Amino acid sequence: MVAGFPVSGSLEGLRLRDGTPVVARALVPGDRAALAEAYRMLSPEARYNRFWTHGGDMIGERMLDRVLRQDPARHITWVVLDPAREFPGVGAASWWRSGADQTEAEFSSVVLDGDQRRGVGTMLLAILWQLARRAGIRWLVGYSLGGNRRAADWMRDTGAEGEWDGYKLVFRWDLEAPQPANDSRAAVELAARLAEFKVLGP
Repeated sequence: MVAGFPVSGSLEGLRLRDGTPVVARALVPGDRAALAEAYRMLSPEARYNRFWTHGGDMIGERMLDRVLRQDPARHITWVVLDPAREFPGVGAASWWRSGADQTEAEFSSVVLDGDQRRGVGTMLLAILWQLARRAGIRWLVGYSLGGNRRAADWMRDTGAEGEWDGYKLVFRWDLEAPQPANDSRAAVELAARLAEFKVLGP
């Protein structure tokens, strides 16, 4: 259940697309080692698609500090966990409020390679969508490299409008707009998840 302001809450009794029971909650400082391990577990391709770098499998201390520093007005990160696994981490997502436009926030997510195509990203998008609305944010903005067709197709299917800026694809979700008018699995799942997590919104 949600405890206090949702940035420090948790959601239990959730299920992935295949029926696997999971828990979603905000990151806490005690997650530092697990976050570093999750980064190490990503494949080079997944790491590049998310962080746009061919660096090694170690995440820097400054990045860990930045991700773990929760602030409901400016930045939040939530994770999906499978408590039945030895390493419970499944995926995580964040939004970071823009300093130039307070109605806009950058959205990013990452899912472990073996857990992709299970609806994890859509679940996290719905949670952060509602929390962003609660914080007074109107737009979530996501970025994708041109070669990452899976991410681009998913953002488009979930209702984001995309454009090419000469270097990357830029997608924008209007959090107050009607749900995406398509019958893709991602669109149907997002609509259901937004209703499920409506309690997190304003």
